[in-house]
Amino acid sequence: MSDRQFAADQEYGADQIQILEGLEAVRKRPGMYIGSTSSKGLHHLVYEIVDNSIDEALAGYCDTIEVYINKDNSITVRDNGRGIPVGINHKAGLPAVEVVFTMLHAGGKFGGGGYKVSGGLHGVGASVVNALSNWLEVDICHEGRIYRQRYEKGKVKYPLEIVGYTDKRGTEVRFMPDDSIFEVTEFEFDVLKQRLREMAFLTRNLRIILTDLRGEEPVTMTFHYEGGIQEYVQYLNKSKEVLYPEIIYCEGKKGQVLVEVALQHNDSFNESVYSFVNNITTPEGGTHLVGFRNALTKTFNNYARANKLLKDNEPNLSGEDIREGLTAIVSIKIPEPQFEGQTKQKLGNSEARGAVDSVVSEQLTYFLEQNPNVAKMICEKAVLAQRAREAARKARDLTRRKSALDGMSLPGKLADCSDKDPANCEIYIVEGDSAGGSAKTARSRATQAILPLRGKILNVEKARLDRILGNAEIRAMITAFGTGIHEDFDISKLRYNKIIIMTDADVDGAHIATLLLTFLYRFMPELIKQGHVYLAQPPLYKIEKNRKVWYAYSDEELNRILVEIGRDGNNKIQRYKGLGEMDASQLWETTMDPEHRILLRVNMDEDSMSELDMTFDTLMGDRVEPRREFIEANAKYVRNLDI
Repeated sequence: MSDRQFAADQEYGADQIQILEGLEAVRKRPGMYIGSTSSKGLHHLVYEIVDNSIDEALAGYCDTIEVYINKDNSITVRDNGRGIPVGINHKAGLPAVEVVFTMLHAGGKFGGGGYKVSGGLHGVGASVVNALSNWLEVDICHEGRIYRQRYEKGKVKYPLEIVGYTDKRGTEVRFMPDDSIFEVTEFEFDVLKQRLREMAFLTRNLRIILTDLRGEEPVTMTFHYEGGIQEYVQYLNKSKEVLYPEIIYCEGKKGQVLVEVALQHNDSFNESVYSFVNNITTPEGGTHLVGFRNALTKTFNNYARANKLLKDNEPNLSGEDIREGLTAIVSIKIPEPQFEGQTKQKLGNSEARGAVDSVVSEQLTYFLEQNPNVAKMICEKAVLAQRAREAARKARDLTRRKSALDGMSLPGKLADCSDKDPANCEIYIVEGDSAGGSAKTARSRATQAILPLRGKILNVEKARLDRILGNAEIRAMITAFGTGIHEDFDISKLRYNKIIIMTDADVDGAHIATLLLTFLYRFMPELIKQGHVYLAQPPLYKIEKNRKVWYAYSDEELNRILVEIGRDGNNKIQRYKGLGEMDASQLWETTMDPEHRILLRVNMDEDSMSELDMTFDTLMGDRVEPRREFIEANAKYVRNLDI
């Protein structure tokens, strides 16, 4: 079934551009329109323009999109679609392209017949990018002519004019983000690469070419996937051992909803299911995801019962059991998506649930009947997961933080703080008993709690929940934090505003920090999303000269200090190998004193969850080859690694 079926019945012309309201306030309150003025908001500008080209691809009129990061850090986006209409929009009395770029909520996506399906729900993309740019130029190749218009800080610089002739068609947008609005204005190639790759996976046969022109030699990557989301699942599973070679693919249309689902199980214990609506990621799921999960649970239980893979006295498999080790993409196209909240993170359309449920139930049933070996393998893994889940339930009961009346006390090795207001409190997760002892002496007892851990905690990427909850160090953290995990998680019960991971500044310390982050990401991701998780930054060097002391947190800072104080034989430089080499006063002064310490907050970008999942799989999973490739590719970014 082709996406072309969603193409417009009416001609895409100037009067299909509908105006809902004027463009004001964007420059005053940019966060309302692009989320933030940080790096994330900056990159969002590119996605807004690319989304317009993707809409042309979904309508069947565009098969190539080129994105350039130019030498001056401006952006060019070029497509071979129909070109934004250049005729006069009679409602505005202006060329349609000018309406698109200068009026908020103007676009071909509001029932004007321009598009049947679109990712740009609010229709603010082009005008917001224009409003937040120092300058923006648009070229449109239409009916043999090249039309151009330029804007500066959202205002028209000159009327739409013809600047040449061509036999091509399409739209090219060039823009320079406004450095007075954005905190950073340097685009990151890897960030754009991840999002553009995802867009190409979701739009079968679309070719997206990303080129970075800022270096001595241009860097170009091309994303083109004839297999669409089936190739996406294959890509996400590349660092895992798959249970079966086939990728189960379901496709169909119910009413106005086009459904595409691809899935494959691997031997891990984590669920990796990503959902999209009109190519927009929906991190919080919604009705389409509910329909998928219902279909999966119902179909597998029906199959397991009919084929005696479940005994009569055994309970049904839960959805959680069946989804253990599942990688899946759920992608739907729908004419009028209704999202809950401004952030487009959760789909609300009721018809999407039934459409996905119907298509997946029907086609998955056929697949299981035709592939009994695969069906049996999945069901057997789910039965094992069911048994482990029951064992984990018993273990979890021990970790739930209860009141003193329940007799459940905090971990014995926790040195808690006296202040009971979580907003004022922080907990240091410290590697080793010796560093833990120094930290307990150094801390501010009112607001700083210390939880020392012995050695390296269990790698949760390689273990089932029952084994994880049987680990004393992990249980101690869960109990101390107070929130519970998974479905028991409750952020309102968090006992500390900051959870600070403090490990040695060496390879072992980095490994322990990664194990802790893996645990938090898999079991308490909301702590990271809401900004409660930090990495302490102990100094790398202590410099003494003439009874004065300096601390350096990087090689660059060490060199700067040595230049300031002079490089001579009186300098005494100590390279810290671990926290245990510092006494309590030094640890307080350098790493724990809120007035002077350096903390790195751990952030999580929900727009690239699949890439984040894959990074954890690669680094912490069983397969060596993907990890070796990752290390080789990223070795050039490593700093302060002790050999």
